Amino acid sequence: MNRILRHSAAFAASLTAFAITSPALAEHHGPAERVPMSAKDLVTMPRLGAPVTTSDSRFAVYSITTTDADSFERTTTHYLRDLTSPASEAVELDLGGSAFDLEFGGDDYLYFLSDREWQANDAEEGTEAVRLYRAALEADGNITGPMLVADLGKDIDGFHMSPDTTKVAVWAEIKRDCPKFGCEGDSEGHLPGPGTGRLYDAQDGFVRHWDRWKSPGSYNRVFVFNIADGAVAGDGIALDGAAENATLTGDTPTKPFGGGEDIAWAADSSGVWFVAREGGASEPTSTNTDIYWSDLTGAAPQNLTAGNAAVDTSPVPSPDGKYLAYLAMARPNYEADRLVIHLRDLATGKTRALTEAFDRSFGSIAWTADSRWIIAGAQDVLDTPAFKVDPRSGKVTRLDLMAGNEARIGNITPLANGAMLFTRNSIGGPSELYLTDDGKQAKPLTDVATSLLGKRQSVVTTRFSFEGAQGNTVWGQITKLEGQTEPMPAILYVHGGPQGSFNDGWSSRWNPRVVASQGYAVISVDFHGSTGYGQAFTDAINRDWGGKPLEDLQKGLAAALALDPAIDGTRTCAMGASYGGYMMNWIAGKWPDRFDCLVQHDGLFDMRSFYYSTEELWFPRWDFGGSYTENPDEYEKWNPVNHVKNWKTPMLVITGEKDFRVPYTQGLQSFTALQEQGVPAKLLAFPDENHWVLKPKNSLQWHNTVFDWLDRWLNTSPNEAADAISIQPSAEPVAGQ
Repeated sequence: MNRILRHSAAFAASLTAFAITSPALAEHHGPAERVPMSAKDLVTMPRLGAPVTTSDSRFAVYSITTTDADSFERTTTHYLRDLTSPASEAVELDLGGSAFDLEFGGDDYLYFLSDREWQANDAEEGTEAVRLYRAALEADGNITGPMLVADLGKDIDGFHMSPDTTKVAVWAEIKRDCPKFGCEGDSEGHLPGPGTGRLYDAQDGFVRHWDRWKSPGSYNRVFVFNIADGAVAGDGIALDGAAENATLTGDTPTKPFGGGEDIAWAADSSGVWFVAREGGASEPTSTNTDIYWSDLTGAAPQNLTAGNAAVDTSPVPSPDGKYLAYLAMARPNYEADRLVIHLRDLATGKTRALTEAFDRSFGSIAWTADSRWIIAGAQDVLDTPAFKVDPRSGKVTRLDLMAGNEARIGNITPLANGAMLFTRNSIGGPSELYLTDDGKQAKPLTDVATSLLGKRQSVVTTRFSFEGAQGNTVWGQITKLEGQTEPMPAILYVHGGPQGSFNDGWSSRWNPRVVASQGYAVISVDFHGSTGYGQAFTDAINRDWGGKPLEDLQKGLAAALALDPAIDGTRTCAMGASYGGYMMNWIAGKWPDRFDCLVQHDGLFDMRSFYYSTEELWFPRWDFGGSYTENPDEYEKWNPVNHVKNWKTPMLVITGEKDFRVPYTQGLQSFTALQEQGVPAKLLAFPDENHWVLKPKNSLQWHNTVFDWLDRWLNTSPNEAADAISIQPSAEPVAGQ
């Protein structure tokens, strides 16, 4: 079987490429001392949390989570850093037990949640629950406290202090008709008893979402309490209003991924903006989230974005209290539309689309302390840099904060003195904390994992572009061990989404560096449908799932092989998850002779059964032009199950039984198809994972299983490989291949 793709000299000459090495390492070791990065290294790599700062921006607190190499238990440690003295050492904080969701109040107390045991003065013994605490910090790490702020008789899921620290907004899942923060039977509306059966009505909307079964009548709800003498006082006020005037019934924060970014206090602490999507029967088909305003009187909240039937999210008021910035999409029921920064004049109510002329989708926004600029993050080609946006003109300027590529910048925190704190990661390494004084080249403040990676073999990532489908420029990346010149098998990475990107960023799951460290060249291609290249490029995958993306992958693999002669194009495997898993199933039927093996994780196998078993129906309805009943031909046009007769490539199938986005039965169906076709295959099913593999031991098992599979098919001799493949039944030729 000839697996070498041939290219004309003109085609090879048309490739554009430039090399980017991994970030500079804090410690340098001779090549003989370095060993390749392992899966265990990835699983146990320390992880940096988002920083929080005092009101004067002098101090920052950040967290580092470590994983024990033997037990895989995870421990989080918090550190205090004096930002006026960047060269000084960080001070470890002892908060006396678990502490998470840290936030400085305007009084510069450090507030946090904890599930530690607490014993009230009149109690015989302590109880465990998630409560709100605060502690006073000193520059040397000395702590007064922690002191209990709120014990509400129910676990607190999250909180935000008001700017003047006279109030606190807290949230948890609570029945809509409950007038206080928690009632008996919260989250049990689907369990009427006396048996264990879950009971739902057709008007309930979501039956299950992401990885949990829904409970009709219970929603994420926000209550605001007054603070007196450092503790909550009185009854809380429900931001969604009293149940009897229920003009709003929905989740705040939104489910399944919403968090504190969905709730924002007014600069003068007079009220709260929050994001919600109306619950009920229409919720699984709607992306219409809105921004509401509560004046804290208990009255029904005001919907500020009712005129937009698409996404409105991430409210961020200016520090001077004059404006509200937020993100919004224009097209209803499309989750991958462009997010444009909008600006609302709070005095007049006039709103305008500030970045309408800038063809990038913003993912985060923050104001500078003087309210003069908005600092925002957005994908741009293979980077996620920071941009400065002028709220007067809407002019967008890309900031140059890093030497070389920006890679992935996040957690942008403008400081009171005009400086800026942020995190940055890349394919080369996980997040570190950086500080820039002038909006230019930043300096690192942490060494969470850089020195550890300095003891491992370095990788080099090369960016390349080529002419893809419809003559458009398409970008990709090659990651391999630095200095490796002997022939390397190729791994084609296919990202999920499908509106997503394998950009220059670190991942604890689909990590190019750890795969390259096993001796492979990892090739990723941002095919049509990817983000960071303008909205038209993202839209191009709609109703074309197996068309232009497959052509881009074919041309991208050919381009990478032409660019780097050290990659052995006769030994190749492809792997992907979600839409990437769909593409593995599609490749199995439409490009069956190219790869030695496939790794398919949580991939869509049968578009008909997928439609009737997934939860967020707006997604397939947009990408396939309606429901399955309305447009079955479109679903069947791109349905992998229709090409199973061509399957012959060995495939590893991985699935999570708590995955309700792409239910695990899709994986079982593809495994059955492989068995019936006599194709070598394995199935790895996690009973305790969702669409992602998150638990340390499961992650290690995932990687070990994948690496064993790749090694089986790519590191055997040609004769052994031919013998292994010869057991497969012949397939009919595929047109056009």
